[in-house]
Amino acid sequence: MSAPTARSISVVVPVKDGAELLEELLAAVVPQVDEVLVIDSGSTDGSLEIARAAAGVRVMEIDPATFGHGRTRNLGAESVSGDVIAFITQDATPLPGWADALLAGFALADDVGAVYGPHRARPDTSPMIARELDQYFATKASPDGGPSLQREGDDAFLSNVNAAYRRDCWAALRFPDVPYSEDQHFAQAMLAAGWAKAYNPDAAVLHAHDYPPVAFARRYFDEYRGLRASVGHVEPLNINSARDVRALVAADRAWMREHGYGGAGLARWTARSAVHQTSRKVFGALGSRAEKLPAPVQKRISLEGTAVAATAPDPVEDAAALAPPPITGKVIKKAWRDMVFSAVLEYQRRGGPAPLLEPLTGQDVDVPLHVACVIPPFSRGSGGHTTIFNLMSRLERMGHTVTYWIDDPVGLMDASRGARVRRDIQDWFAPIEGPVFKGFGEWYGADVALATGWQTAHPVALLQDVRARAYLINDHEPEFYATSVEEKWAQETYTMGMHHICASPWLADIMRDTYGGTASLFDLSVDTDVYHPTGFARQPDTIVLYGRASTARRAVPLAIMAIAELKRRRPDVRVLSFGDTREIDMPFEYEHLGVLSPAQLAQLYNEGTVGVVLSLTNYSLIPQEMLACGMPCVDLAGVSAESVFGADGPVALAPLDAIKMADVVEHLLHDEDEWKRRSAAGLAFVEGRTWDHAARQTEAGLREALRLRRA
Repeated sequence: MSAPTARSISVVVPVKDGAELLEELLAAVVPQVDEVLVIDSGSTDGSLEIARAAAGVRVMEIDPATFGHGRTRNLGAESVSGDVIAFITQDATPLPGWADALLAGFALADDVGAVYGPHRARPDTSPMIARELDQYFATKASPDGGPSLQREGDDAFLSNVNAAYRRDCWAALRFPDVPYSEDQHFAQAMLAAGWAKAYNPDAAVLHAHDYPPVAFARRYFDEYRGLRASVGHVEPLNINSARDVRALVAADRAWMREHGYGGAGLARWTARSAVHQTSRKVFGALGSRAEKLPAPVQKRISLEGTAVAATAPDPVEDAAALAPPPITGKVIKKAWRDMVFSAVLEYQRRGGPAPLLEPLTGQDVDVPLHVACVIPPFSRGSGGHTTIFNLMSRLERMGHTVTYWIDDPVGLMDASRGARVRRDIQDWFAPIEGPVFKGFGEWYGADVALATGWQTAHPVALLQDVRARAYLINDHEPEFYATSVEEKWAQETYTMGMHHICASPWLADIMRDTYGGTASLFDLSVDTDVYHPTGFARQPDTIVLYGRASTARRAVPLAIMAIAELKRRRPDVRVLSFGDTREIDMPFEYEHLGVLSPAQLAQLYNEGTVGVVLSLTNYSLIPQEMLACGMPCVDLAGVSAESVFGADGPVALAPLDAIKMADVVEHLLHDEDEWKRRSAAGLAFVEGRTWDHAARQTEAGLREALRLRRA
């Protein structure tokens, strides 16, 4: 990340009946910036006339029904041209020097993606609110009272009352479409994605909400409801709450004395402070538990008149309670961390998936999407994760927002924080831009939640605030197991109503014909910048074996038998094995290469004569990468390869018979014309099978999931 070179600032102001302060706001902001956009969502108080009359202001009108805090701000960012996009609310008046202070915040470090500033009290603001603003924003500054930086693990506070964003940071993440606290969710995502944010006390606006006591209580209900949704805060209400109220009233009185209050004025505002701080405690506690209240009660209490749905029990919190105690014997107490089982149980308890939100207009056609990609834990060299991250990184380049959620029930990746996992993905797989989260503690919804393996399907089905669910199918995973509950659960995931986006026609047919689901296709693809012929001389009689013996579906024992037969016939054949850190027991001499980088694999495929890559389920990425380097290869007939390569295409297919497979490999080693035919056919096959094309197919599948929801 590097700091933006341009210094143009565009300001977006969402407005709904903001006439009281809008003229003052526009007069203050227009001289400081390059562009001002007012987005009005149905004002009836003269706001539109004020905005249209202001010089240097552009006005956009939207249907009030389409307004969303994140959605409308995304629309605003798309509609302005500045490389820095600032958002202020209709009652926030920038003070002199505000815009320059925002730019100074970006100059603090190259990776600053957002800058925010304080809210200052207006002259008529009640002392409780004025004191709270002064003291709260003082905690955001550096120890000397100047600007400060925050990175992952630091305070995630950010407020779109007064905040500015680098365009490339916003474009990589975009605001989530949530009922409130879109700014807080964005802050968590940007820090998790490796960006920094800055606070500059000089980038100040006049802004303070002052209400009568009852309205304040209702506002605190909404505010703490938002805090629960964005950061998980639950306001306590217990015997210590009265002591907290006394302390807050004392702080208000001290501030008032410091600012010249006395006599009857001090007494009157002290009484008001007691009411204010008590209602804050009580209604804040109610707001942070709003999901437990009936919707009509929430709407009566809420100043916004809105309600939230009851949240699902957290499987993590419930996990320890799931293991039944022993009937007799020694008492055992262990933490049960296997979320696969607890997610299945929770799914069964609830009788199916969580309800879905309605898709928005255009999401099934061309509107940028927020895709939440839920992935199992991984290690270097995982073919399935290579596919996932290649697709997702290109969806990001196409303008979609992708967030990554690691579902790691047994703690395989406990030692790595989200930022470290993100760096590993970038180093090992693809240059993703979105943030990486571990678990769902910070879940904030998505347009499409995407399962990527059967273990992730039940957790995805339980996620709320989702408009559609889809399932990226890399293989028919029930076949990974012997007869077992895992096999049955894996089968069940294909009947959960998600749209299946499948990595071969063979898989798509299974999803439709066996499970009665809907399916679309994407092609496993090749990065031809890495995998291509180098023109160097090949090593004669060299077999390159995908020897991932730890993965049973790769049929390594059959490959060993076939090569053993071939070695009996042709003792000088050289065997190179790759794909597994562990050595394999083979009845002949071979060279163990372990797990190789893409560049090393490309070199290997350019040096070998014939590849042997067997798949008992869906075909692998590896045959295409071999073909892209001009090396023919052998796979199993009668499974999935014919649905991709054809019966006599670039890949030579062999039956499930070691002797006949040895015949096929020997024919390629011996018959130069056959080798050249297969090599040329392979190079022709991979043309056009790019990850960009596969990402477009995946995008079509995501939109199909939304279209099916609308239907």
